[in-house]
Amino acid sequence: MKAAALVLLGLLAGATAGLLLPSLPPAWADAAVAAARPLGRAWLSGLQMTVLPLVAAMLVVGVNEASAAASGRIARRALAWMVGLALLAAAIGAVLAPALLQLVPPDPRLVESLRSQAPPDPVAGDPLDGVAGLVPSNPFAALASGRVVPVVVFMLCFAAALTQLPAARREPILAVARGVAEAMLVIVRWLLRLAPLGVAAVILPVTVAAGAAALGALGMYLVVLLAVYGVIGVVVYLVAWGGGLSPGRFAAAILPAQAVAAGTQSSLATLPAMIDCAEKRLGVTPAVTGLVLPLAVSLFRITSPAQYLTMASFIAWAEGIVLPPGAVAVAVVLAVIISLGAVGLPGQASLLSTSLPLVQSLGLPLEPLGLLLAVDFVPDIAATACNVTADLAVTGRVAAAEARVRPPAGPQGTSG
Repeated sequence: MKAAALVLLGLLAGATAGLLLPSLPPAWADAAVAAARPLGRAWLSGLQMTVLPLVAAMLVVGVNEASAAASGRIARRALAWMVGLALLAAAIGAVLAPALLQLVPPDPRLVESLRSQAPPDPVAGDPLDGVAGLVPSNPFAALASGRVVPVVVFMLCFAAALTQLPAARREPILAVARGVAEAMLVIVRWLLRLAPLGVAAVILPVTVAAGAAALGALGMYLVVLLAVYGVIGVVVYLVAWGGGLSPGRFAAAILPAQAVAAGTQSSLATLPAMIDCAEKRLGVTPAVTGLVLPLAVSLFRITSPAQYLTMASFIAWAEGIVLPPGAVAVAVVLAVIISLGAVGLPGQASLLSTSLPLVQSLGLPLEPLGLLLAVDFVPDIAATACNVTADLAVTGRVAAAEARVRPPAGPQGTSG
């Protein structure tokens, strides 16, 4: 059975137990909550302890690999599109998700239940009022205190400086960074094996206190996230249209790649289908597809920053917290940086390792993240299809800018 299915079963088991316990003697419910709560917190704390070392190592590796990849004009043009679209997608998530969530006020029982689980850390003041606080005077102290944004700022500076060193001095440091990242991922995989138990332990106390409102909130999250993906998908088609590809022709040309993406839920596994669609159906030359598409698969996941912001918005909504606009603006940039640095991480490990620092940077509690992980497989199909669509749209725009698109062929990419 797939790991995602096991985590979902853990969620359903914990939720069912939480819904049934109030009908039993109160002592039973109290004992179950008292046993589940520390288990859930221990599991989340285990995940949290890997986050900053993993993010720091990923940024060092990611910045240096992106720097090496951007040595040519085509790669630089592609990276510009990727970063720009990732920022736009993050902004869509930051604006649209809270707006949709506010249409349905959270159940008071859910707010009270989540607050009793783990009161959130106070959200810092508007970061734009204290830009100096973003630059750590002591990066090790920032790392020890779990201050995510200053750590990211320092690691970006360090990684950028590393690109200026000779290869003989740079490569040993990159080897250490890769080793740290791989070791942290091993720990994350161990903890993900415990995810069914951890998720069950997290949701049981919530459903004991909030009842079915907890499951209703998860349904609300899925609806909002899919709506955010839908808007991003429209933007991607407009981007392709701006490059001279009509929405109808673009949609028909990339349909096989989208089908593979939905079936595999993996952009990497869809790469051969993307290359085939780009070259045979869109008329892009191999000189462009051979560079842009592998780069996109490695660095560009347009839905990831929007998902992180949607998750943070959901937690703030469920907790009854209003996030300062400045903090959200910083989170948009942070989400893009983290998503571009998360090269090659597996699905659930990627979601946890990249969303945890963003949520933590906003001063929000981490407990709801375990629940959102359990339902991630539902929107993951749409996310992968959207990511593949964006990869092909960027490829088309780069090809158009390079004037390397062959004359349009027949409906199936052949003369007719």
